Amino acid sequence: MLYYLAKRLLSMVPLLIGITLISFVVIHLAPGEPTDMQTQLNPEAGAELQERLRAYYGLDQPLHVQYGRWLSRFVQFDFGDSFAQDNRPVIDKVLERLPITILINLLSIGVILAVAIPIGILSATKRNSLFDRSTTIFVFIGFAMPSFWLALLLMDYLGVRLGLFPISGVKSLGYDYLTWGGQVWDMIHHLILPVFVSAFGGLAGISRYMRSNMLEVVRQDYILTARAKGLSEKVVIYRHALRNALLPVITILGLSVPGLIGGSVIFETIFAIPGMGKLFYDGVMMRDYPLIMGILVIGAILTLLGNLIADVSYALADPRIRKA
Repeated sequence: MLYYLAKRLLSMVPLLIGITLISFVVIHLAPGEPTDMQTQLNPEAGAELQERLRAYYGLDQPLHVQYGRWLSRFVQFDFGDSFAQDNRPVIDKVLERLPITILINLLSIGVILAVAIPIGILSATKRNSLFDRSTTIFVFIGFAMPSFWLALLLMDYLGVRLGLFPISGVKSLGYDYLTWGGQVWDMIHHLILPVFVSAFGGLAGISRYMRSNMLEVVRQDYILTARAKGLSEKVVIYRHALRNALLPVITILGLSVPGLIGGSVIFETIFAIPGMGKLFYDGVMMRDYPLIMGILVIGAILTLLGNLIADVSYALADPRIRKA
């Protein structure tokens, strides 16, 4: 297992470099530059000032030279300074926003696992029942409904009209004056809607995959043998069938990490959550190249680690893979 982990970690290095190269080229191919945001709205700024700003930011250099400079800083875990007015180091700005994004994504994955797997199992064991048909309708709604539209509906109905949940931020105005328990509840209260929106699409997909895998597993010969031995249906399903049915779901869950991180841009912007997604949106609007690259690279690292955890979990769930 240790050899497998070391091999996977080493293979992630060239993959990460390739991701940074493609990302660097793509963001520079997009129309507009950071200097445009600082000079076009200023009537006193001329072409000379714009060229001086381009030289100051290093944008007058060829693209391969710019990437080489960025890569030399990246190996030292230095993403440079932001092009924004505060001119703060990118790593500081990202580390301020990263915890809340990771928290929301971990809660979303927890909700998906806690709800989707039981739904998939029950749908498979009660095939063509009222419950199965109802969850099928729920799944199709989850696939078809855009997350931003669902977020706006929940904000309007549950937040504005009924006043049940806050519709922006992660803390109330009087957060600092609350007790420790009150602070925890206040943050949970603010995160209910964002976590639900983040998990809704994945919840529909994972439950459908779980149902399909369970239906395939229960047709296998060893399940028929277990039932022929007189084992109870609960033991057959949860001890013999569930582990094998979970294997594809684990892989799909690992591959869903990029979608969860990418979805953070949408719901963090809508709910005004000061996370990495909102920071990425602001950086794109300002053409803040160092900030965009820093967030893309950290998102890529989290994605690669998520896939690695999925592969390790796959090996832990299936002894045959560990022996291989």
